[in-house]
Amino acid sequence: MSAIHTLSISGFRSIRKMENLELRNLNVLIGANGSGKSNFVSYFRMLSELVEGRLQVWVAKQGGADRVLSYGVKETSALTTSVRFGNNGYDIALEPTVDDGLIFTSEMLYFNGPYHGVTRPNLGAGHAESNLKKETERGFSKKVASYCYSAISNWKVYHFHDTSDTAGVKSQCAVHDNAFLRMDASNLAAFLLKLQDEAPTVYSQIRKTVRLAIPFFDDFVLKPTTLASEEQLVRLLWKQEGSDYALWPSQLSDGSLRFICLVTALMQPNPPTTIIIDEPELGLHPYAITLLGALIRSAATRTQVIVSTQSVALLNEFEVDDLIVVDRENGGSVFKRLEESQFTAWLEDYTIGELWQKNILGGRPTR
Repeated sequence: MSAIHTLSISGFRSIRKMENLELRNLNVLIGANGSGKSNFVSYFRMLSELVEGRLQVWVAKQGGADRVLSYGVKETSALTTSVRFGNNGYDIALEPTVDDGLIFTSEMLYFNGPYHGVTRPNLGAGHAESNLKKETERGFSKKVASYCYSAISNWKVYHFHDTSDTAGVKSQCAVHDNAFLRMDASNLAAFLLKLQDEAPTVYSQIRKTVRLAIPFFDDFVLKPTTLASEEQLVRLLWKQEGSDYALWPSQLSDGSLRFICLVTALMQPNPPTTIIIDEPELGLHPYAITLLGALIRSAATRTQVIVSTQSVALLNEFEVDDLIVVDRENGGSVFKRLEESQFTAWLEDYTIGELWQKNILGGRPTR
């Protein structure tokens, strides 16, 4: 599994300087509003776009380099980051341009081999888009490049907050769009149809788990329709227990629809190398949050999971060792991995959620 072992970021939004943050299979970020949890999640979106050659488009959509660099280009001259996947790694430095874009001033690989020690292949400087993908095809260090590219490109930052009438998850999608679950679950119907056909055991487990939180739910109704062009479309319909009448996704509550998306993402048979979810508890019933905690713990035995939360109920589903506290200090985000040994005495009388509420763990608003 190409899990991230350590991560360093400087100059990215509120993350002025974060060095060698240890990431494990399960990573739960807690912190006050504005502490920097969402910026941490946004970093993964940026790097995913960057390795696919879409950095400039991503930067433009954010409002330019001045919105990406910590406190703008006058305050921060460069964005740097280092990602380590065990013996492999990827390091970049980006600086702003006169047209408010970002350009590579350094792009390097890292490999710590048993025979030659540390090597740092250089992928160049002065380019606007990453050379990592090109290096996997023809480069001198294509094995290291392939390892890093595969890991980063396979990350999935899921965001299931949009359950409006125009949300993709409520619309028809192409049946063939089923290779992976999209970040907004806009192809959920096609993805579930594929699981129904190719992984029926997993599909059945997803259905049973959904029923635990939504007792009246019976099953999905996934019936493709064929257009004149012979393209097949499918919509996420469902039926209640004791009825064969197909209901629309808009007839599920927002929380129920989000829960279905989360269950599918966390129980998929071939998960991404790293799953990142920002505040997955949004709109969920307390019992569904308890189930969500169990799903996250289970997923973390198969892949790396990073979640941020402000839910005391969800926090109680984890161990102290799983937590990363995010605080705002001197205008920047500070990330601290907790160790259970620091709180042994407290845990005899209080839950983890209670310790957070009392600000024993940190990550609470302070004046």
